[in-house]
Amino acid sequence: MRMNDEAKLPKILVADDSRMVRASIAKHIRGQFDVREESDGQAAWEALLVDPAINLVLTDIGMPRLDGYGLLERIRGSRVGRVRTLPVVILSGDEDEKARERALSLGANGFITKGGGSVELLATLNSMVRLAQTQNELEESRAALSRQSPVDPATGLATEGYLQHRAQQEISRARRTQTDIVALVVELDELAPLLARYGDHVVQLIGRKLSKMLGSRTRAEDTLTQRSASQFALLAPGTDLVAGCAFALRIKQRLENLVMTYREERIRVSVSIGVASAAADRLASVGDLLETATRRAQAGVAAGGNKVIADRGEVTQGMLERRASPLLSVDAALRHLRLGQQEEVTTQLPELLSSLMPLLELLESRLHCGLPIAQLKQIENRTGGHGDDLDVTQTHI
Repeated sequence: MRMNDEAKLPKILVADDSRMVRASIAKHIRGQFDVREESDGQAAWEALLVDPAINLVLTDIGMPRLDGYGLLERIRGSRVGRVRTLPVVILSGDEDEKARERALSLGANGFITKGGGSVELLATLNSMVRLAQTQNELEESRAALSRQSPVDPATGLATEGYLQHRAQQEISRARRTQTDIVALVVELDELAPLLARYGDHVVQLIGRKLSKMLGSRTRAEDTLTQRSASQFALLAPGTDLVAGCAFALRIKQRLENLVMTYREERIRVSVSIGVASAAADRLASVGDLLETATRRAQAGVAAGGNKVIADRGEVTQGMLERRASPLLSVDAALRHLRLGQQEEVTTQLPELLSSLMPLLELLESRLHCGLPIAQLKQIENRTGGHGDDLDVTQTHI
């Protein structure tokens, strides 16, 4: 019985090069958690890949072979959903504020002070592990049903497997019909503070409210799925980047004016939304489309949240209005230049550069004429290819 009980304990990976620190943590949490210890970031990373029972990572920053920052980057960049969504808590020593900000920007969920009391340690770990277990159960349920049904019974939304299937179909159709398809990834901001203050139960309730709000604003041809407790993905065929960004801005504004109430306490939440377009971003696969939108959503969270991020960075209403103006073709731009109308062309140089880049790359590869392709790509990435008035609404969760 005892061995069976221990096997059911949540498993935490503790990565720290100090044996004393690892032993102290294990002493505080033994009996409530199963502990796996590793002395450096590389060993911790290898453990994550082979041990699917790990529910949470507790890591130091300064370690040999691979430090805590590198471990965080690998976890958040993993193509394995189980690894990518793991809660990561930083063991905080005497790091300055910049070090903490860097860890947060890389996807850390929270911090625990080294040498702190067991109350803080256990409270943080329990909250994070409950969220991880809920996410794992959700993913396992979806994986089991994705090939059998297009609908996730836990959320009432499409399964991610069905979204992937639909996305591949729609990308193929978009290529045939020369139309576009857009992916939006909606990420809840300030997840760690919400968990610390209200617990995972309230975070789940907030996720349900977001699910209903997003579902009520999608078209029949759109596909919406919930990827985790704090993340949604939306596939919008026949929509271009400008329309996708406009929709994302409306969602963001709607949440800015929404007050949720839980047990008489008012809760305000915000989201960051990543937008990717198969045409504008020149993406040919489902994986690249969703990965690009996910990366942009996470960049919005790391930059402070409440942002819409597309190919040019943060999207504002003013930028969107300028981008919505008719685009010049290359032929039209040349006609304007022949007539001395440079101002008509100057405002659309980034878009023209994006249109011409494949031709410029071909010229350089065949003729070797010294075109600064790398510099032009940097300029393109930096500058090229990038609502409604609502009253404050209160709702109970």
